[in-house]
Amino acid sequence: MASLLESGWQYLITHFSEFQLACLGSFFIHEGVFFLSGLPYIFLERAGWLSKHKIQPKNNSPAAQEKCITRLLLYHFGVNLPVMLVSYPVFKHMGMKISLPLPPWRVVLAQISFYFILEDFVFYWGHRILHTKWLYKHVHSVHHEYATPFGLTSEYAHPAEILFLGFATIIGPALTGPHLSTLWLWMVLRVLETVEAHSGYHFPWSPSNFLPLYGGADFHDYHHRLLYTKSGNYSSTFTYMDWIFGTDKGYRKLKALQSDEDERSSKKM
Repeated sequence: MASLLESGWQYLITHFSEFQLACLGSFFIHEGVFFLSGLPYIFLERAGWLSKHKIQPKNNSPAAQEKCITRLLLYHFGVNLPVMLVSYPVFKHMGMKISLPLPPWRVVLAQISFYFILEDFVFYWGHRILHTKWLYKHVHSVHHEYATPFGLTSEYAHPAEILFLGFATIIGPALTGPHLSTLWLWMVLRVLETVEAHSGYHFPWSPSNFLPLYGGADFHDYHHRLLYTKSGNYSSTFTYMDWIFGTDKGYRKLKALQSDEDERSSKKM
């Protein structure tokens, strides 16, 4: 397996420049993973399939879904791509590598774990700041146009928010200067995580059912359907920051009430 990965990587670095791989390669991998993982939730919602696993009964209109996709393409090509191009010298200066050998899995695992923890911490505080009155009204309210989120709404946001919270995603790699392959893996995992959190569906196989402290769709959906002053659940990936600072009290109270109702229903049966 390792030799196959190294052969594939050798092909990439032989046929493409470091700039092409780091900027254009990263951009197109992001676009592919984002849309391939996010579009199925639109089809599920429109077809009404697996509706028993949908967190909110309300559906978005086709016009609202199409508006989201159009804006996303504009933001991705007008904001994300230029940022990737501009960021290249920074990552180069911080020690990003593309040469062989590929990093050992223990190094990759340690870096990815660090990125998730640091991103969640920075995102939590940035997100809380965006829920202050002025910033919510002028910036973050764009993201909350969709009270019933679906996968692609995860990156539907004001350009200023894209830059502001995007800092949480890149700070870890910027500090550690990883191999480009590690950066790509981190990007893929982060995209899959945020799409799942905005999916609007909680399945038996959802990661939050198996991973301790993982928030997931049910945790984040609560954040979208409440007023910005009462929403809580500000973390991106995990739940412990909201628990530590008490910003998940409303969510935990709701889950306790639902658990009591389920228990009473089961006793009646």
